[in-house]
Amino acid sequence: MQTIYADGIANMLLVDGVVRVDLVNVTSVEKDKEPNVRPNATLAMSLPALIRVHDQFGKMIDKMVSDGILTKNQQPQ
Repeated sequence: MQTIYADGIANMLLVDGVVRVDLVNVTSVEKDKEPNVRPNATLAMSLPALIRVHDQFGKMIDKMVSDGILTKNQQPQ
């Protein structure tokens, strides 16, 4: 199995029921400038898979909050 590290997402697109997520890595950061990013990989999944991933990420974040690793910020009104 291949491991791909990504610093973030550059673009998300839904085409014919397939969600495509462009993953990027930060190549350099300069003070007071936008970070330079380069494309890394594209993740493609069905809509049901996207919903499952969303649920799994939510559960992971909730566990990290309950373990004291993360704190949730209040959303501005």
